[in-house]
Amino acid sequence: MGTTTLTATEGDRVCAVTRSFEDFYRETRDDIARALVLTTGSRELGIEAADEAMTRALQRWDKVGTYDNPSGWVFRVGLNWARSTWRKRRREVQDIYTQPVVDDQPIDVDLEKALAELDDRFRAVVVLRFFLDWSIAQTADALSVKPGTVKSRLSRALDRLGVDMRVGDQ
Repeated sequence: MGTTTLTATEGDRVCAVTRSFEDFYRETRDDIARALVLTTGSRELGIEAADEAMTRALQRWDKVGTYDNPSGWVFRVGLNWARSTWRKRRREVQDIYTQPVVDDQPIDVDLEKALAELDDRFRAVVVLRFFLDWSIAQTADALSVKPGTVKSRLSRALDRLGVDMRVGDQ
């Protein structure tokens, strides 16, 4: 597979990073798959979306590999693919609570249920910010929205999750 050299200038300092697609895939695939599983609410659809997006990234690696946040591009392509698949299939999304997410890494069932109550636009922001620990800018880039939109959606989602969590504690 190809190797891409990324060059960024910061003042007088030039940083060169060589990154192959194989390295990128190994480092990011599982996290992106988990994020898509949580965002879509379906283990199978999330994993399939991640794989489809990784395939598309490989096909365009000479360009995608030069992006500041290629993971964001892959997440966005995966999310778009999943949404398109939902429309095509016009069927119910499988319940994720009966199956492990990816690689048997446990995720709090109460958290999964609370996330499932959120609209996918809000769920995506929460997953990218807290699960993948992406910045506001990276999240905005991945979702093709403005940073202010990320902040607004995050605030609303956290308010909603707070209400949902308090209801569960009573």
